[in-house]
Order: sequence, then C-alpha cells, then structure tokens
Amino acid sequence: MAPSDSSKADSNRELRFTVDGVAMVRLLGPEDRYLNTIEAAYPKVDVHVRGNDVTLGGSADDVEAVRRLIEELQLALRTGHDLGETEVATASRMLAADSSVSPSAQLGAPILTARGKSIRAKSIGQKEYIDAIDDNTIVFGIGPAGTGKTYLAMAKAVRALQNKEVERIILTRPAVEAGERLGFLPGTLTDKIDPYLRPLYDALGEMLDPELIPKLLAAGTIEVAPLAYMRGRTLNASFVVLDEAQNTTPEQMKMFLTRLGFGSKMVITGDVTQIDLPAGSSGLKLVTRVLDGIDDIHFSYLTSADVVRHSLVGRIVDAYTEYDAQKQALRQESAEARAFATQGPQRTGNAPGRNPKRSSS
Repeated sequence: MAPSDSSKADSNRELRFTVDGVAMVRLLGPEDRYLNTIEAAYPKVDVHVRGNDVTLGGSADDVEAVRRLIEELQLALRTGHDLGETEVATASRMLAADSSVSPSAQLGAPILTARGKSIRAKSIGQKEYIDAIDDNTIVFGIGPAGTGKTYLAMAKAVRALQNKEVERIILTRPAVEAGERLGFLPGTLTDKIDPYLRPLYDALGEMLDPELIPKLLAAGTIEVAPLAYMRGRTLNASFVVLDEAQNTTPEQMKMFLTRLGFGSKMVITGDVTQIDLPAGSSGLKLVTRVLDGIDDIHFSYLTSADVVRHSLVGRIVDAYTEYDAQKQALRQESAEARAFATQGPQRTGNAPGRNPKRSSS
C-alpha cells in the first residue's frame, strides 16, 4: 500500500491508495460484502472504490482506523487467511480495542491444512479456545451454535494425531435425542445410532482423505462412538472429543471425565441453551460449578461474536438470548408475586388492626 493524502481541515482527512488487482477482488468480497462490513463498522467514513483505487474520507482518526483495517486485511490475504465477513468484523473489533495489535498475526497460523483448505481461528474467542486446548489437559468449549466448538476441537485432534502426539482420536456424543424412538429405527444398534454421530463423520471428511478414513476407523486409530460406549474404559494416549455435552447427565459427565488416561487430552463441547434433558439435569451446567478453578481444566466461553456461519446466525443467537433473558425475568417476577400472595408482606412488631397491650400503671 502506498498512500498519499491531502488534508481538507484539521478534523477531516482524505486518503487515497492503490490495491493490486487480485487483492482488491478478494478484499471486496462477493457482491462487495466485505466492503459493506467495513462501511457498517465505520459509518462516518466515506469509502469509494474505483478500479484498484480506494479513497477514504472523514475524520482523521476514523480514516486512519479504516486504513489500518484494510492494511491488515491485505496482510491476512498475503499470509494465507481465507477472508470472510467474520474475519473482517473480528479484525475491526480487535483494532477498535487496541490499534497497536495486528489481527492477522493474532489469529495465528492454521491449525490444519486439508484438501486445499486452511482451518484456523476466525475470531478472538476461537483463538483463545484453541490456545487453551494447547495449554490444558481438559478444556470445555461452551457456546451457541456455529461458533466452531466441535470443528476446531476435531482439527486439533487430527493435528495431534498427525504429529504423533497421540495414538488415536476418540469422538463421542450422547444419543439423547433418539430417546425411546431409537427402537423404531431399522437395523442394528450401530445403524440406529449412526445418524446421531453423522456430524462427526462429516467433519472428519473435510479434514482427512475420504479414502483414508475407513482404514483409520477399521484400525481403531479413529473411533466414533456414543457416550455409553465409554463406560469402564481408560483412555490413554488419546485425543478425546465429547460433543453435545449439554445432553449428558451429571452421572454421565462424571463417568466420561474419569476415563482420562495418561498422555491424553479431552475437549468437551456444548451449548447450554439447547438442552434436550429434563430441566436441571444437564451435566455440562453442573460441571461448570464443580470443576471451576481446578488447575489444568479450562472453560472457554464463546459468544455470538464467534459465530462463523452465515452472519444471520449470530443475530439469531442474540435474538434468542434476549428472548430467554426476558422469559427468565418474567418467571422471576411471577414467582415473587406468588410468594407475596402466599406469605403476604413481612410484618414486624404488632399486627395492624390490633391494640397493643397496655402496660399496667
């Protein structure tokens, strides 16, 4: 980038610079979506693109912020990042919080490169999550749908296997959703449970050669199994991922965590807003209180800001979060009203309407 600027006034600035053709196409994004994300983040800056030339106009501070953002996005493209609306928004937030940081460097190197695709953190929360996996034996990834909890954990597992840090990968999840309907499905027990494990197989298919996966499964190097199959085992030299942990009971969670063996690592992922169990029986909700503060166990909390699916998903998550908060507040008010109606106001001293006893003269 080779900028040349002319000041219009002390508080205003106009900045012009040129971006090379390929970088410009990738910088704008499909239908100029990334440019629109930049404009939404800095509504007071006029951004004009003509060919490979970019002109920024607005207050000096805002123009400099947009210049830094575009510079960082170009650097991210040059270092192999796959640019998307999430990365643009994340870089904008990081620079707004601290203009001295480099988002392209902060988000780091790819976890895994598979089938021509780089898998890496796309938000601050995701970066903290994968760093926690490196630094701790047991990590809980808790957050809404679309935040990459399971996908990133599986990428770390595949990377650990490739680097010979572990001897096998074990992927598991409870089959709670099936319930009593399980018996009505055709086939063997494995056939009935497989649909609930399908998301794990799909993720594996994106990270490994599809022809290699059946061989690794047959050899036991990779195991995909329902949570019930973990009972009574000791999992040594393994990278173990428990998905949909919000649907474990407290007893199942305890059983799973005590399977940990030597040289192993565990990542437990779940969304406490999507529990399919009776109220109050989620092992994931309980474990956040029981194990909080224990060394070598880390809880990573992801939010709608870490959603890497369609941008609408983040807004949907926020809308439901707000709805649930309002519903909880109404329930609390209703409970307080019932308690008041049942018990009445707290009384102190003499009851109203009654004459106090007179002291004898």
